[in-house]
Amino acid sequence: MITTQQTKDDSSQLAIDYVNAVYKTVESRNPGEPEFLQAVKRIFTSLLPAIAKHPKYIKNGILERISEPERLITFRVPWVDDSGKVQVNRGFRVQFNSSIGPYKGGTRFHPTVNTSIIKFLGFEQIFKNALTGQPIGGGKGGADFNPKGKSTNEIMRFTQSYMTELSNYIGPNIDIPAGDIGVGAREIGFMFGQYKRMQGGYEAGVLTGKGDRFGGSLARTEATGYGLVYFVNEMLQDHGFSFNGSRVIVSGAGNVAIYAMEKAMQFGAKVVACSDSTGYIYDEKGIDLDTIKRLKLDEESVISAYAAEHPGALFNENCGDIWTIPCDIALPCATQNEIDENAAKLLINNGVKAIAEGANMPSNQNAMDLFNESHILFGPSKAANAGGVAVSALEMAQNSMRLAWSFEKVDAKLHEIMHNIYRESINAAEAYGHPGNLVYGANIAGFIKVGDAMIREGVI
Repeated sequence: MITTQQTKDDSSQLAIDYVNAVYKTVESRNPGEPEFLQAVKRIFTSLLPAIAKHPKYIKNGILERISEPERLITFRVPWVDDSGKVQVNRGFRVQFNSSIGPYKGGTRFHPTVNTSIIKFLGFEQIFKNALTGQPIGGGKGGADFNPKGKSTNEIMRFTQSYMTELSNYIGPNIDIPAGDIGVGAREIGFMFGQYKRMQGGYEAGVLTGKGDRFGGSLARTEATGYGLVYFVNEMLQDHGFSFNGSRVIVSGAGNVAIYAMEKAMQFGAKVVACSDSTGYIYDEKGIDLDTIKRLKLDEESVISAYAAEHPGALFNENCGDIWTIPCDIALPCATQNEIDENAAKLLINNGVKAIAEGANMPSNQNAMDLFNESHILFGPSKAANAGGVAVSALEMAQNSMRLAWSFEKVDAKLHEIMHNIYRESINAAEAYGHPGNLVYGANIAGFIKVGDAMIREGVI
């Protein structure tokens, strides 16, 4: 049951009844999809003030339509491993909403990928993409393939097979995939090569996250991490705080985490901990970022190797224990639901001032409620980590114009976009009765853009 703290006048009660009825339908239609239902419930709850204020969304059935994908594609991905054995994985693409532009969203290769994960990510992407101010709709894709431990040739064969089927459903004006967990520049390159081979022509705009020598954008690798820190900096400055001199912990050790650490350090922060799936390292002197980059980006090693090179650093095999370390700012950049109620209590009791989500939905609802009750500054993922897809949209623009912008130009545009996302979110939170609550603000600001477009386009 979805409820609200606001006064239950006629309009708010109508909104509550409507939202609950739609959520009940979503729940009954999507059994066994906890991540998707978690995302829908979280977003629906925060949209209650907008639904109450604007009954047109009820009249036009916007929640019923926005929570149902326009298209969900699943397909077989057969490939041959290095021993000559045939392997079969399952591929996915959800094309969730195209009201403000072609579908846009990443591709995740991870053994946990399933329909629920893909739909949760695609649903969140609708609102995130709308917040960027770019003309892109929401989508997401991936496969239950684990690239870890695979040879480059195995990854190439799998990725080519994946693209062979996916190519039937994408295009520069239809759906433009990008990377995500398990899909970096190498995988995007293999996918682009296979698409080009099949189409018999060069369509740079079909994928983003490409290498900068064949249609990619400078600053795309850094974009999500840099954008996260730009967003947090806006949040901190609004409340009289600063990165300068702050202790920061960052979960994860992929591109998002690494470049969030880099930009935070450039702003004067001391990053003392980061993690991967094998555990976390704690370095009271401050993380040596060059070592992390070499281990994780160049050597594809594990985080424990850092402690062997830096005797003062400590390694702990439980990556979830990273939240026990006292800090001023926490940046969860690993995966969904990594911060639960217990982790949230530890962070609060240890004096955290601000938390912002570099990963998608890394804090569960109980954790978010605790942060809100304790007046901790909180940047939700769809706003705070929107920098990656924002620069993907800038890559699309460069591809359309056959231009390549400088790193400085892309970074400046990214900074401007993150500033605008923060301001839109904080203004919407104020306008709809939840001042300072960026969860409400970001969801409402994104929803209104998409919902109004859906009304104008008619029932389709």
